[in-house]
Amino acid sequence: MEYEVIVVGGGHAGCEAALACANKNHKTLLVTGRINNIATMPCNPSIGGSAKGIVVREIDALGGAMGKIADQSLLQIKMLNYAKGPAVRALRAQADKITYPQQMLKLLNKTPNLTIKEAIIEDLIIEDGKVVGVITENGENIISKIVILTTGTYLKSDILIGDTRTREGPHGEKPSNYLSDNLKKYGFKIIRLKTGTPQRIAKDSIDFSKTQIEYGDSVYHTFSFDNNPQYKIEEQIPCHLIYTTPLTHKIILDNLNKSSMYGGLDDITGVGPRYCPSIEDKIVRFKDKERHQLFLEPESLYYDDIYLQGFSTSMPLDVQEQMVHSLPGLEHAVINKYAYAIEYDAIYPTQIKRSLETKIIENLYTAGQINGTSGYEEAACQGLMAGINASLKLENKEPLILKRNEAYIGVLIDDLVTKGVRDPYRLLTSRAEYRLLLRHDNADLRLREYGYQVGLIDDEQYQKLQLKKKQINELIEKLKSIKLTPSNNNILEKLQSTPIKDGYNLYELLKRPEITYNKLLDNNLIDFDYSDEIIEQVELNIKYEGYINKANKEASKLINLENKLIPPNIDYNKIVNLASEAKQKLSEIRPTSIGQAIRISGVNPADISILSIYLKKEYNK
Repeated sequence: MEYEVIVVGGGHAGCEAALACANKNHKTLLVTGRINNIATMPCNPSIGGSAKGIVVREIDALGGAMGKIADQSLLQIKMLNYAKGPAVRALRAQADKITYPQQMLKLLNKTPNLTIKEAIIEDLIIEDGKVVGVITENGENIISKIVILTTGTYLKSDILIGDTRTREGPHGEKPSNYLSDNLKKYGFKIIRLKTGTPQRIAKDSIDFSKTQIEYGDSVYHTFSFDNNPQYKIEEQIPCHLIYTTPLTHKIILDNLNKSSMYGGLDDITGVGPRYCPSIEDKIVRFKDKERHQLFLEPESLYYDDIYLQGFSTSMPLDVQEQMVHSLPGLEHAVINKYAYAIEYDAIYPTQIKRSLETKIIENLYTAGQINGTSGYEEAACQGLMAGINASLKLENKEPLILKRNEAYIGVLIDDLVTKGVRDPYRLLTSRAEYRLLLRHDNADLRLREYGYQVGLIDDEQYQKLQLKKKQINELIEKLKSIKLTPSNNNILEKLQSTPIKDGYNLYELLKRPEITYNKLLDNNLIDFDYSDEIIEQVELNIKYEGYINKANKEASKLINLENKLIPPNIDYNKIVNLASEAKQKLSEIRPTSIGQAIRISGVNPADISILSIYLKKEYNK
């Protein structure tokens, strides 16, 4: 059997990649080690979070599935950082660990052009520097024009607990033991990374009276721009907040040498996630902190396991018992599943292009944790982009490359291919220079046009977008057309706003921090009938107009630099006076533009100046 695309791995990256290719009418095979584990959430029971929630909205805007499936699986949802301003707001939802994968598998099974096969892939079929298929562990050859690797943490994965190392995946599955060795044979630099997960606690063994309850929001939210809310506010399942105790810290420090990462095993080479450390890492690295917050999070309506967020560890089981029992409300807790660390192989991501096609083997794409990232959302967005760009290549079209000022997805991919990774990469709002442009509320306005162009957004969704744009512009013009005079000062005084001396339109008035659209409405200054979505968009754009204009001006400089292209075959060793480190880094990463070259660590402004002069002289660019 021959396919146009083979996707290896059924995690969040693999699902998005397979759906994108199949929905673009390409005959697609999704190969996974265990069909029942497709789209599972082996770690935290949540979708979204700081920056990550915006990525889920971006995935939806482009035509991906994660947001829609998350909306069907909610236990609780809330908007993070609402008081801090629009640039850092993001949704985070507790997702049902049974419902989410069930709904994703249901979607995969009903998608035309998509076949699912249970197998482990151990090698690629390479001809003339191009991938033309895969080889299963049973020796079966499956032919395709493109292969997308989304192997997650399953490349030579080892479960680490205390002084034990077990070669298996997160759910006890058989890992892929030879694929990463074969990738190394083909010329890829392979790195070893590590992540971990905390204990699952029996709900009825927890004394919740000693915890602080954390409810979902009292207003409705959705990740998807196409969904109506599919939950009831009053039926959301609460989480609970607790803190570590001095006894917790003492137990950890007294047993530190028993942790896999601190002496339990002496052959660990994997580097753990900097921004999601184990509890022993937190205690060691942040000695000044008297306590660390932990969340008790529900995993599903179908079973009673409670996820102990923030307490991942690789301590032995008996020490884990002591640690858990030192926590308030968990003195008599029953541990249904113990914490562990997992070590696995990945490729160094500077070996891939911004399209996510590898530089070493043509038509081979990689996405997700194989590229050095952590998190379901980071994986899903890469899978979607790999699927889009693999399809575009089959169609002889240019790849879709999202810029840093267009999407967090663009920031993530550019960081990976330009800077590489030392530890599993996690998206943060601080990584985005233009985060005021990359907001939760405007992901569709930024990206849905691209989704339509590549064929993953249909005409109905596109017309809905056009109507939204039209209504935004209409409301802005109406606000500009209505002028207040000093005769309205009594209303302004009532609103504790400075009186006006001359004519003043409502658009300008809304720039005042104390004035809101609803206050104008309540005082009969306007009577327009627009949705909350349109009102929010207009009000944010008005209030932050100056900052947005400044960010757009800065972004235009970035675009100018991105448009200064660097020929792919340039020999950096021929450039006189270019620093040795710059030659090495530029030759390794092979940036496509001056803009990308500037972001490479070790390439300084003097090197950029020399490179620019060389390009102008040799290539007239």
